Amino acid sequence: MPETPTPRTAGRASRHVRARGVVGLLPVLLLLTGCIADAGPEPILTANSTAAATGSPGVLSTSAPLETTQSSNKAPVYWIGRSDGNAFLYREFRDVPEQENPVTRALRAMMSEKPLDPDFFTPWQSPAKLATSISGKNVITVDVSADAFNSNLDADMAVRAIQQLVFTATAAAASSGLIDSGQQIQVRVLVDSHTDYVAFDHVQLGAPMSRAPGMVAPVWIIDPQEGTDFSGGSVKITGRSTVPGDKLRWQILRTAGNGDKTPYLTGETTAGTDATQAGLFTLALSLSSGSYELRVSQTDGGGSRAEQNVDTRKFNVS
Repeated sequence: MPETPTPRTAGRASRHVRARGVVGLLPVLLLLTGCIADAGPEPILTANSTAAATGSPGVLSTSAPLETTQSSNKAPVYWIGRSDGNAFLYREFRDVPEQENPVTRALRAMMSEKPLDPDFFTPWQSPAKLATSISGKNVITVDVSADAFNSNLDADMAVRAIQQLVFTATAAAASSGLIDSGQQIQVRVLVDSHTDYVAFDHVQLGAPMSRAPGMVAPVWIIDPQEGTDFSGGSVKITGRSTVPGDKLRWQILRTAGNGDKTPYLTGETTAGTDATQAGLFTLALSLSSGSYELRVSQTDGGGSRAEQNVDTRKFNVS
């Protein structure tokens, strides 16, 4: 299970790093690898750098569609999780105080709280200052204090952390109806009101950023969320694949009081291909009382029973 990266010293977190070199750097394509060896000076990546989700069969280089307006007061928050050796973004809806605007409170939860699912984590630290605003051109401006970046990350994880912020901010704005989800939406990050900050010593901030391709998980359980309690035995499961029409395998494991898990139900489903619900899948099950774990994974197309890009979720039925 991944752990939250180790905090930096306060001196390192508070310093402003000014961009060096030519302003018009070409976008950098990052491979999803492990930690980068310290073989020399760390690269400074532009804010428009993207990390392609390579090495995962069936993963399209497209980002998840923007969230739609919802009546719920829960905030959409993206976390980082690992799957098949890669790191992706996963979303949870969280209860948050309503003292701040929807974008600010979603980002505050992302930086200050822990995910419900223990398989997820966040490299962000709780900031002393955080404010957001939205322009008439669908640009969200996030102004955050430097202590939010008080973690040691390699270049790949730094890009994911910034995209975690971009996905969370745009999701909160779209789901609360603050922006027109039919138009392009971008996020501009200021640090202590300045544009010259290099986030986590790797990503240059200041320019507007969009959701980067390939950042979301290839397979993603939307509902139930971790630890959900169902009554009456009826369980509705929804999720998304990044590949419309993707063949998915699902399994329900029953969890005993001592933690042992035994197979209970299994099956296959197909992700939707309709333009308005591309990649979505839904299951309706009737389960007896007990504790369960849901597992959803991609198939390899060759008849193998091996799970690929699996997502899991624990829930209870009473």
